[in-house]
Formats: sequence, C-alpha cells, structure tokens
Amino acid sequence: METGVQRKGERVVLMKNNKTVDVANIYKLDGRVPIGKAVPFGLQHILAMFVSNLTPITIIAAAGGLGQAEVAILLQNAMFVAGIATLIQLYPIWKIGSRLPIVMGVSFTFVTVLSTVAANYGYPAVIGAVLVGGILEGTLGLLAKYWKKIISPIVAASVVTAIGYSLFTVGARSFGGGYTEDFGSAENLILGTITLIVCLVWNIKAKGYLKQLSVLVGLVVGYIAAIFMGKVDLSVILSGGIISLPKLMPYVPEFHWGAIFSVAIIFLVSAAETIGDTTAMASSGLKREITVKEITGSLACDGYASAFSSLLGCPPVTSFSQNVGLIAMTKVVNRFTIMTGAVCMILAGLLPPVGNFFASLPESVLGGCTLMMFGTILTSGIEMLAKAGFTQRNITIAALSLSIGIGFTAASETEIWHIFPEILQSVFSANVVAVVFVVAIILNLTLPKDMEIKPLA
Repeated sequence: METGVQRKGERVVLMKNNKTVDVANIYKLDGRVPIGKAVPFGLQHILAMFVSNLTPITIIAAAGGLGQAEVAILLQNAMFVAGIATLIQLYPIWKIGSRLPIVMGVSFTFVTVLSTVAANYGYPAVIGAVLVGGILEGTLGLLAKYWKKIISPIVAASVVTAIGYSLFTVGARSFGGGYTEDFGSAENLILGTITLIVCLVWNIKAKGYLKQLSVLVGLVVGYIAAIFMGKVDLSVILSGGIISLPKLMPYVPEFHWGAIFSVAIIFLVSAAETIGDTTAMASSGLKREITVKEITGSLACDGYASAFSSLLGCPPVTSFSQNVGLIAMTKVVNRFTIMTGAVCMILAGLLPPVGNFFASLPESVLGGCTLMMFGTILTSGIEMLAKAGFTQRNITIAALSLSIGIGFTAASETEIWHIFPEILQSVFSANVVAVVFVVAIILNLTLPKDMEIKPLA
C-alpha cells in the first residue's frame, strides 16, 4: 500500500508499506528500486554476458556433432537456466545461494574439456559428467566451513588478479569480433571503438545515477551502428516462433569414468574462480570481506545449478566475471535490480524473439564495453593485495603464483606442459586461474607463518 511520495531534488522517493523505494538503493544490497529505473540496470548486467553465455554451447555442441536444430534448443535452455540460477544466487533456497548480486551463465572454463569429452564419448557423456560434477561441487560448497581457512586473503587476492589478467584476451577477442571469420576486420574494430568511446563519454558527462548506465548506452549505440553497417541480421528474430517452453532431458545422460574424472577436476577449478569472483565482488562492490556463509551458498548454487543445467542438456553454469567487472565499475549491487535482469533472461528462454534479439548483438559491440570492465577486476585484485598486506610472505605467495601461472600458461605453445599427463595438460596448460590457485594454496600451506627477510651474513 502506497503511503506517500517525497521529492528530493530531482529524485522521487516513493514510500510503500513504510519502505523507501528509491533509485539510490541501487548502491545498496537490499532495498527496492522503482521498477522503471531498475530494469535498465538489470538489463545492462544481462547484456554484458549474454553473448558469452551462448558461445560455449555452440563450440561444445559442434565437437559433439549436434545439428543446428539441436543447438537452438540448447541455447534456449541455457538462457532459462542462467536466469533461474541467478535468481537462486540472489534469493537463496535453503543454503543454496549466496544472497549476493551474482549473475550466472554458461562457463567458458569447461569448453576445452567438454569439447574433448563430446568428441570422444558423445554429447550424452557430457551431460552425465556435468551432472556428477555439479553435485560434487555443490556438496563441496555446503562443506566450505571446513576448508575455507586455506583460502587466505592473499590467496584470494592472487586468484582475483589472475582472473582479471585472464579476461584481457577475452575482451580483446570480443573487440575484434569474437570467434568469427572476420575477426579483426575494420568493421569490427570500428564498432568496438564506437562503443568504447560512447561508454567513456557517457561515464564522463552523465550525472547522478545515470552515469552508471554507460555500458547499456554504449551497447545501444553500438547496436544501432551495427545495424547501419549491415552487421545485424534482424530476419532471425522471429525465426523461432513466439513462445517455446524449455525441453527437459533432451539427452539421456551417459556415464564414463574418464569423462567424469576430467570434468570433476575442472569443477574444482571453477569453484576457485567462483571464490575469486565473489571475493572480488564483495571487496569492490560491498567494500568488505566475503563471509563463509556467502562462499558456501555461491558454490552450492554453482554446483547444483550446473546439475540442473545438465538435465536441460546444457553445460555447467557459474558466476560471470563480466558482471563482477561491471559491479566494480558502477557499484550497482542491488539484488532487486539484478533480479529484473534475471527475469529478462528467463523471458529470453521462454520467448525466442527476445532471446534472438539479444543474441544478435555483435560481439565487437560487447567487446567495446568489456575492455574497461575487465581492467577493473585486475585493479580490484591489486587493491585486495594491498589490503592483505605486503609482508615478505604475502609478496612471495603473490609473486610466485602469478609468475608461474601467467608464465607457464603464456608459454603453452612451447609445449612446456608436454611431460605431464594429458588430463593435467587439459586442466592447466591454458588456464592461468587454475595454476595460480594451486600454486598459491601450496605456498600458503607450506611457507612458515613468521617468514621474514633474513640479513646477509
């Protein structure tokens, strides 16, 4: 029941059921935001990850020999699953969910291993491995209080820094056009540049809360420019009909121990990335440390939502670093606001025209927005390093884990990993976050607590 309206300058504050409904609540975890103001911010979060949410499926499905009609079904299901998983992170069910503004989507982390599984065992084996691995990660998350202490602040800071670094190539790939034949073309680079400039100009010139919509404005202007440049095929928007319900169990899971083992290892890597993402989000967006309860909920949602995703034929879902970067840049952390974006994602899964419209966004337009966002994750990691303290022990952990993680993965083309078993190569050779996480954990457990610089004799 509405009890009154107050005006504060240009801002309208609506009193509803003795609760303030105010656009300023976008900077608070809880609180209501006028729906007309909340939707653009929520939509901004969805557009920031939409294309990246769909791309992994096309790659894995191609390795499994799936046809175009089958891929279309999986893409629709993926949008629906991502929206449901995001809602659970925002508004937990029991202990599943973190109650944090985390946006979920299909993970790129699993592309290599799942493509291998699909090629060797078939796509149903992918579903079986994801189902088992998801249950494993979810259960591991519920037990986080027993092992969280090994993730010290310096370990988390090193992982977040590695996540920021690893995303630079993702941003550059998107800026150039993504995984397309015309990657790096003049048209793609022009589109990316237009979008980036619009984002920067809007961020400089806009006032108040409108300043935080720079990414959405950049995407809209970039999309319009792409239409005039002939980079958008609007004819596909109505190609899937008007309404289509998600299809449960499009594939019957098959279980192969080799596939399950390799995928389960990547789930542990994904858990490390989720810890890094949620830690970075809490640090940059909420200005505090992550709690054990929040880590438990985020990992439980990561795992069990991935198991649910497998029942709809889709790869695992996890927290999206793109949205962590967006939060670091805009400071918009309101759960109600992000919820409106999750609802848009669910509608995209139920209404093919909506999903097709989002999916038609050129990757180079997205890349123009994400370059700076990914940079903010790296700077958040550096800020966390400073908060952890530059003791000799912490410097050693951060320096060695980052140098090994970045150096060994950047040198993968020289076959530095060739003496290791194939399973370890698939996990670590191109995954800087996994290497940094493992090395940082080992150093944190083995280096003496009272480590200090010893004077020369």
